[in-house]
Amino acid sequence: MFKTIKNALKTPDVRKRLWYTLILIIVFRFGCFITVPGVNSIALNEAMKNTSGIAGLIDMISGGAFSRFSLFAMSISPYITASIVIQLLGMIIPALERLTKEGGEEGRKKINRYTKFLTIILALVEGIGIYLSYKSSGIFVNDKFITGVLTVTGLVVGTSILTWLGDEITNKGIGNGISLLIFVGIISRLPSGITTLWNLIMTDAGFSTTGLLTALGIIIGAIILVAGVVFVQQAERKVPVQYSKKVVGRKMVGAQNTHIPLKLVMAGVMPVIFASSFMTFPAMIIQIFVKDIATKTGFWAGVYKFSIATSTSSVGWGYSLANAIVYLLLIVGFTFFYTYATFNPAEVSNNIKKNGGFIPGIRAGKPTTEYLSSIISKLTWFGGLFLAVIAIIPMLLRFTNLNIAFGGTSILIVVGVALETVQQLESLLAMRHYKGFLE
Repeated sequence: MFKTIKNALKTPDVRKRLWYTLILIIVFRFGCFITVPGVNSIALNEAMKNTSGIAGLIDMISGGAFSRFSLFAMSISPYITASIVIQLLGMIIPALERLTKEGGEEGRKKINRYTKFLTIILALVEGIGIYLSYKSSGIFVNDKFITGVLTVTGLVVGTSILTWLGDEITNKGIGNGISLLIFVGIISRLPSGITTLWNLIMTDAGFSTTGLLTALGIIIGAIILVAGVVFVQQAERKVPVQYSKKVVGRKMVGAQNTHIPLKLVMAGVMPVIFASSFMTFPAMIIQIFVKDIATKTGFWAGVYKFSIATSTSSVGWGYSLANAIVYLLLIVGFTFFYTYATFNPAEVSNNIKKNGGFIPGIRAGKPTTEYLSSIISKLTWFGGLFLAVIAIIPMLLRFTNLNIAFGGTSILIVVGVALETVQQLESLLAMRHYKGFLE
């Protein structure tokens, strides 16, 4: 990885992309400290001393922007939710499906435009919900209508800026912009995690042997978890393909042996990000219509507690268990959805057949499609369950006295985005190398 970065810094085009990405990340971090208009900073510090539940999850993803009630307090979650909705609608509405599959570059631009439009609507809804939820906490200078308008407008503008930053990083920088912003937001909590571990070892009473052993256990567990995530993210199944001799023009092209690399987790970390946003979005909507929902009982209070159980232990084992089961199913479901959206066995099978290729022991055509579908299904089941288990098991730590900034979901996102970014760097370097060679 370090060798890749070193080579990237030596290549002018790639170095320019790296600097551009770094500048936009700095802009993002500056925005996390700009408070929206109408907020009383002193009251805000008191109200945000302990962020938990939905607030804690948003604060983690936004890199602490939510606890500061900054422009980027809502992070990129409205865009993620909008992407989920548009892609699910693409499976239901024929016109959207055709636009996605057959629209080409123009179709992708239209889908992107629809996603951004829906992002603004969802950001407006979420911004109103956040304002109404904290209106009674006294963090605003007054309860006038204009204060609410300024606050909600600031939050919506912040989300719009983040969406633009994500697109710019994707198009002109390095890596997936949206994932990279979430990555930066999460690792910004690293100092807080180190402080927590230090406080376990050095308590008010002095050095704690128990705290030291606990801290070592957490560090070793995190290393094992990271190693497991890297192994699964990098693992692949190589399906052998043979191409027979054929005539191209006046030349006879010899037989070739190659393979199709099938990743164990083709969808990367996006299923985890989407599942997290999907689980917490109901709580954001309920907060708009029900005042002080966290202290009430009833059906909607139950839905709210179920929704925030992803990020807090205060709702009890029952809600947490139900949440974990649905969370698992969503991660597996989104893993299948993204895998089959990026890899079509029938299309791959047809391409192999057209080029005179075949998988040893498997007939061309439908048998090849069924064979590839079987492999993809098994790989996706394993990959989806792995992502779900890694994301769910660390949730149990919330029922202890530990307050660790990095959970399973955080590690999955951080490691997955880091690997994807390094792979894109390697691809850009390889492309530059061949281009320079041909020139």
